[in-house]
Amino acid sequence: MDEFGVYAVFGVNGPPQRLLRAEGSCRVCVAVPPSVRQVVLFSSGQWGDRVCVNAELNDADRTPITIGKLTPYNRCLSWEQWEEETWTDSVTLNVALEGGDLTKADWSEPELILAVKEYTPKDTVAPVAARDLKGKRKRKRDRAAEEEDDNKVPKTEEEENTSSDSSEEKATPVRKIRGQTKCGQKLFSGGAAPLLSPSGRWGQTLCPIDAQTAILIGGQGARMQFCKDPMWKLCTEDLSWVAAETLAEGPTPEARIGHTAIYDSDSKRIFVFGGSKNKKWFNDVHILDTQSWKWTMVEARGNVPPLAYHSCSMFRGELFVLGGVFPRPNPEPDGCSDSLYIFDPQLSVWYQPIVTGDQPSPRSGHSACVMQERKIYVFGGWDTPVCYNDMYMLDLGLMEFSAVKTTGKAPSPRSWHGSAVLSDTKFLIHGGYNGNNALSDAFVFDIDTNSWTEVTLPQLSVPRAGHSIVTMETAGCSRFPEDVEVNAGSVGNTLLVFGGGDNEGNFYSDLTTVAVEELLAAIQRG
Repeated sequence: MDEFGVYAVFGVNGPPQRLLRAEGSCRVCVAVPPSVRQVVLFSSGQWGDRVCVNAELNDADRTPITIGKLTPYNRCLSWEQWEEETWTDSVTLNVALEGGDLTKADWSEPELILAVKEYTPKDTVAPVAARDLKGKRKRKRDRAAEEEDDNKVPKTEEEENTSSDSSEEKATPVRKIRGQTKCGQKLFSGGAAPLLSPSGRWGQTLCPIDAQTAILIGGQGARMQFCKDPMWKLCTEDLSWVAAETLAEGPTPEARIGHTAIYDSDSKRIFVFGGSKNKKWFNDVHILDTQSWKWTMVEARGNVPPLAYHSCSMFRGELFVLGGVFPRPNPEPDGCSDSLYIFDPQLSVWYQPIVTGDQPSPRSGHSACVMQERKIYVFGGWDTPVCYNDMYMLDLGLMEFSAVKTTGKAPSPRSWHGSAVLSDTKFLIHGGYNGNNALSDAFVFDIDTNSWTEVTLPQLSVPRAGHSIVTMETAGCSRFPEDVEVNAGSVGNTLLVFGGGDNEGNFYSDLTTVAVEELLAAIQRG
């Protein structure tokens, strides 16, 4: 079929049903039949100037359960009820087309409401099995219990992934978004303009790919929802954002949180590994070629468990993955890993090296900084209910761990903090979560003296957890504070801080900049 259309299949036995066509409404709302447990959405025909098709599965309160996007390069989506614990009987599928010949008038028209007939194959008993009815009653009771719990303590996915301590959720943002206009938060609002910058989120990755470009991937936003705008391109020359999901070909990684993204400067590729989404865990490897802008998913050999909130470091073209949370069969709680896994991209194989020395205990939400291309420094993290502020160093030549004895005022125990390399001998630790609150302090570690120095700067005084910090180049001195001496027209290293959540339930979408020169000067003053 050459004519463009968007189709849906409801249930494993249902026939394809057309929702959108080349001529007609650009938005449609469909009530999913109660007996349906799977939904597949796909496009057929020439896309032409059309940009994407946004899709949401909403509950009875019009709250998104899960989101997705069709593009000319990713033309199929599928959802199953077991993946989404809030999927009950009153679910609607909302589909909206962007691009092509659409005008504001098209968006001012009301949504087209469609009814879907339940499909009953021949020789199949129509009534739902008793065990399904029982399951529905249980889900309703679970949802009522969740709503009752929500009135007491904001709850997020991370309670399931890393902790049974409900106090953790006090620092996890679930309600408000800072630095983001309201019009950008509704996918199907009439006349809504495209987002000009990422929505507020935490648990994302911000991955530099050259001196002045970084790629933002994934994260979780307000109301425990995974971000509708999962991929952005940042240009530090003017600190501008460009939505990048539709720029790349190939299958994009599924929405997730707690994953890692690391760039290999030799192959010009980003490697995305692991993470989780509700009750779904990932151990897949996705590669984005930044020259061809094409995604590929690796069929890797070897065994690596599904992991989230691990660390991932690049050394000599290989990925060093340490720690993280992994799922255990119910009713056991999720566990933390102390294992080191290495992925070889040339052979597409995972292996575990022989490591000696004093290894870190199992943990997640820690940081790992590669220093002088020969050492990895691991700091903090937690394994419920214990938070850590210890330091370990992995000698990449000897493959030997050692505990680092430090001097000076060390950061308090924390996880989900931000970290960034400042120079050959120094790296930064900022913010994080201590099991009760998001933190706002900042410390610099010197590997020559094994000493900590606390630094105080206004730009780093906001409590944040689950945020991203990178060091990049910015042109000119106009963005540096007045008391920092930078030659006009020069290029300086700048810390860029994005995302994260605070103690008041806010998500951040603003980009905070700190001149590295200013930070190093603050260390000398201290």
